[in-house]
Amino acid sequence: MPALDNMQHPSPASNAANASGGVLLRARHDGAIAVLTLNRPQQRNALSLELIADMHAAIIDSGKDTTVAAIVISANGPVFSAGHDLKELTAHRADADGGRAFFAQTMDACSALMQAIVACPKPVIAAVEGTATAAGCQLVATCDLAIAAEGAEFGTPGVNIGLFCSTPMVALSRNVPRKQAMEMLLLGETMTAVDAVRYGLVNHAVPKDRVMPDALDMAERIAAKSKMTVAIGKAAFYRQTELPLGDAYAYAAEVMVDNMMRADANEGICAFIGKRPPLWSDQ
Repeated sequence: MPALDNMQHPSPASNAANASGGVLLRARHDGAIAVLTLNRPQQRNALSLELIADMHAAIIDSGKDTTVAAIVISANGPVFSAGHDLKELTAHRADADGGRAFFAQTMDACSALMQAIVACPKPVIAAVEGTATAAGCQLVATCDLAIAAEGAEFGTPGVNIGLFCSTPMVALSRNVPRKQAMEMLLLGETMTAVDAVRYGLVNHAVPKDRVMPDALDMAERIAAKSKMTVAIGKAAFYRQTELPLGDAYAYAAEVMVDNMMRADANEGICAFIGKRPPLWSDQ
């Protein structure tokens, strides 16, 4: 893996987690790339409530950090993420309400995390070296871009254990064609990385030792652009997809006009005409 610097703001976590580095590791690559690493390999990087909270905080922090241009999400161990921590959820069946309040808290927290990734002004890239299932597959689908190892697999197997992957379905159905999404959800079977590329769940399938280098390379190429322009484009992309065609064009036209009035658009166009590299001000 390319050299990573320590992030400026350590992730909050329990004392036990901090002793082993935390359930989420934060680092920097070449200054402008925030690298978030799921660090529960013995639990197959299951999304515990603590890990969800740490990831949410890290996404918010990175989104506000003016020195960050892009975010890469990776994972330690052979599994990217097996989804929600079923042992943690099951332990709360002993609660007075049978676990309902904790289940709701967990699903709400996870949904908020996914929405924070979409709302983050910085592009988020998943670097998937191992299997991503259930909410782990949801995380990959939610990221703006994804690089996967050729041997990685993706699935929403909840139906096999009597727990339909309803929240992963939201991100999945917005990235994968309906028939393929329904096949994954109803059969609970895994999809190969090659099929994941073919169906649009990930961008590229590469040898495992190329996943992080390629994800970081993609992040570096994004970092060379105007942060302001990228933020405008990402927000506009997700908003227009939810609008009827006429409304989408009207909204996009407004965005283009606003973008044209920004300093970086003027600089970029002048640089293109003058055949010189642009000097971005991120304004």
